[in-house]
Amino acid sequence: MGETTVELSPDEIRRRADSLGPWFHNIDLNGVATAPEHFLGDYPSVKWRRFANALPADLTGMSVLDIGCNGGFYSIEMKKRGAARVLGVDFDDDYLRQARFAAAVLDLDIEFRELSVYDVGALRERFDVVIFMGVLYHLRHPLLALDLIHEHVAKDILVFQSMQRGSAEVEPVARDYPFWSSDHFDRPGYPKLHFVEHHYAGDPTNWWIPNGACAEAMLRSAGFRIESHPEDEVYVCRRIDRPYGAGPVYPATGAGA
Repeated sequence: MGETTVELSPDEIRRRADSLGPWFHNIDLNGVATAPEHFLGDYPSVKWRRFANALPADLTGMSVLDIGCNGGFYSIEMKKRGAARVLGVDFDDDYLRQARFAAAVLDLDIEFRELSVYDVGALRERFDVVIFMGVLYHLRHPLLALDLIHEHVAKDILVFQSMQRGSAEVEPVARDYPFWSSDHFDRPGYPKLHFVEHHYAGDPTNWWIPNGACAEAMLRSAGFRIESHPEDEVYVCRRIDRPYGAGPVYPATGAGA
């Protein structure tokens, strides 16, 4: 569970927050901003304000899983809305230390756990709301991640966000094309997933960046119906039956594989 702490002065919050930095989430800790010089401004609050009304204002009795929770901003917002259980997972210990500290300062009962999106099946629990924001483009196997979320942890609502590049146009795609038909692949509104072999924005973990049509197609393919698109990169979805033939794979590992 979250760490406990005595009430800290602003100076002590500032000192401890700085010692845990750098922060990617700018979180207001009783008047102390964790990343006041963020290159994206007051991030992610500036993004949250554009889609906050698309989610239930009252989450009383509901459970929330925040995958790739980073410093805990969205976990905190979900707890503020009254969620009974909030679990934030990330594979980065530095982010988890930040998230636990932020929750403790704000006196919010949030659990944080080290876990990869590829291992969500180990939770053996489904959640009313799953937050999956700012993670897809950091993954070597992005569609597998969506399949695993659908298979193991999503019960109803999925809040999805990914960085997008390329055209924002989304055009209808036929259910099938003849073998010799290829012009549709070059149209701006056709789903495209851009592969980054080396670095993008100085980050070697940026692997796959979809255009808008691809983000929507991947969600549908994994069994999520898009209910709303309240912000340029954000989709609020409902879990439905996945399409025939879709689903996660579980490769064998180990020396004998």
